[in-house]
Amino acid sequence: MGKNRAISIGINKYDFLTPLKYAKRDAELMQEFLRERAGFDKVFFFSDDSPDILGKSTRPSFINLKRVLRTMFEKPFMGDGDNFWFFFSGHGIPHNGYDYLMPCDGDPGDVENTAIPINLVTERLRRCGADNIILILDACRSQGSKSGEGIGNQSAEMARQKGVITFFSCSPNQLSYEIDALQQGAFTKALLDGLGVQGKCATVEQLDHYLSSRVPELIRQHKSEKLWQTPYTIAEPVTKSHLIILPQYATFADIAALKIDAFQAEADKNFELAEQLWIRVLAAASGKDMYAIEAIKRIDRLQREYQASSQDNSVNTSVAKQAESPLSPKSQLVTNTTPIEADVPLKSEGGVDYTKLHDLLANGKWKEADEETRNKMLEAAGRTEDRWLRTQDMYRFPCEDLRTIDQLWVKYSNGCFGFSVQKRIYESLGGSREFDRKIWEAFGDRVGWRVNNTWLYYNDLKFYTLAPGGHLPAGGLSGVSLSVVGGVLWHSSLASRLVECNI
Repeated sequence: MGKNRAISIGINKYDFLTPLKYAKRDAELMQEFLRERAGFDKVFFFSDDSPDILGKSTRPSFINLKRVLRTMFEKPFMGDGDNFWFFFSGHGIPHNGYDYLMPCDGDPGDVENTAIPINLVTERLRRCGADNIILILDACRSQGSKSGEGIGNQSAEMARQKGVITFFSCSPNQLSYEIDALQQGAFTKALLDGLGVQGKCATVEQLDHYLSSRVPELIRQHKSEKLWQTPYTIAEPVTKSHLIILPQYATFADIAALKIDAFQAEADKNFELAEQLWIRVLAAASGKDMYAIEAIKRIDRLQREYQASSQDNSVNTSVAKQAESPLSPKSQLVTNTTPIEADVPLKSEGGVDYTKLHDLLANGKWKEADEETRNKMLEAAGRTEDRWLRTQDMYRFPCEDLRTIDQLWVKYSNGCFGFSVQKRIYESLGGSREFDRKIWEAFGDRVGWRVNNTWLYYNDLKFYTLAPGGHLPAGGLSGVSLSVVGGVLWHSSLASRLVECNI
C-alpha cells in the first residue's frame, strides 16, 4: 500500500583510506534484496562503478553524496505508512564528538570538510515525509579511529532524538569484520539472512534479536572465537521496535502488538502516532483489517474534535486573561522554573541503601537491577528473611522508597520502565483496585508478559530497552510465572499504593 524507497551505498576503493573488499558487494546485495524480494519501488545505488542516474554520476564522492542529500530531500515526497531505508557499507570515523561516514574521497586528515556527518544524513532523511526511516550502518571498519573508538555514540543519540530506527554493525569500540569465505561483511550477511527466509524477521525487534546472535556466530565460525563484533539497534520510542518491516513474514501476534501500541497512543491522545500505527496495521493485513479501517476514521474524527476543543479553550483562556488585573496574583504565575534534579535522590524511610540499584540501572544491567529491586523491596518491607511480599506488605509499603525505586527505573530507561509506567498502562486499559481478569490479561499482553495468550515465566523476559514499555520491573522471581508475580501484587495492592503515594 505505501511507498518503499531506499539508498544503498557500498565503497571498496578509497583515495586516502585502506580499501575494503566486500562493501560494494554488500550494497549490491542489499539493493537486490530490497528491489526483488522486499518490493521496494526505487533503490538508488552508489558504488565504485555504479551507473549514472539521469546523466549524473553515482560515484560515492563527497560532492555527489552531499548533492543527493541536498536535492532529493529538499521537499517531502512520502507520507504516513511509507518507508525509506538508507544502507551504508564503508568506513566511518568519529571526530570532535561527531560521527561521520567517509565517502570514497574522504580525507581522515580533514574530516569536517571531506566527510558526511551522520546527523546530516538523519536530518535529511527525516525530510522525506515517511513516518518510518531505517538507517543501516555497516561502517565501523578497521580504520575507524586511531583512538580505537568507532562511530555510534553520537549517532545513537541523534537516532533517539529524531525517532530514526538505526542498526549499527558493531559497538563503538569494536571493528566490523569482512569474511573472505563469504565474500561479505559479517553484519550485512547476517542482516540479509535475517530479512530473508532463513530469519523471516518481520519486525524491528525480531531483526535485532537475530543480529545479536547471528553476527557473533559468524565471527566465531569464520574469524576467531577471541574476536567480538556486537551489533545493536536504536528504536525509540518503544513502539518503533514493534514496527513491521517485512509484512510477508508478519504473524497475528506481530500485528496484535502494533494494535496494542495504536490503542495506547490513542488513549494518550497522541492521535498522529495512533493514525500512523493503524495505517501500518492496515498495510500488514493487506488492507483487509476492519478494526484498522474503523480506527483510522475514528481518530480522524477525534482529531477534529480535539482541535476544536483546544481552540475553544484557547479563546476562553484569552478572555479570562484580559479580565485579570496586571497585578493580580494569577497573572504573576508563570512557568515553573524549579530546576530538575540532576540525579535521583536515594531517599528511604527506613535507611535502605539504593546505591547498588542506582549503579546497575545506570549501566543498563536490567536483569540484575530487577533482582536488586526485589531484594531492596523485601528489605524496605522488613521481609528479607521470609523472601516474599504479602499483599498487606504492599498496602503499607513506604512511599519514599517506592518513589525512589520508580524514579530510578524511569530515569535510566528513558521512561520505558518503572512502576509509574506500568500504572499508567494499567489504568489506560480500565484497571482499578478491583481485580478484573480480562484487564489483567490485557495488561500482560501490553507490557509483554504474555505471548500468544500464555503468561511468560520470569526467565523468558527481555532484559533490554527494546522490550515493551512497562516490561520491567517484574519481580525478580526466577522460574515463576508472571501471572503469579503480577496478579498477586499488582491488581490488589501495588496499584493502590502507587495512587496513595501519588506516583
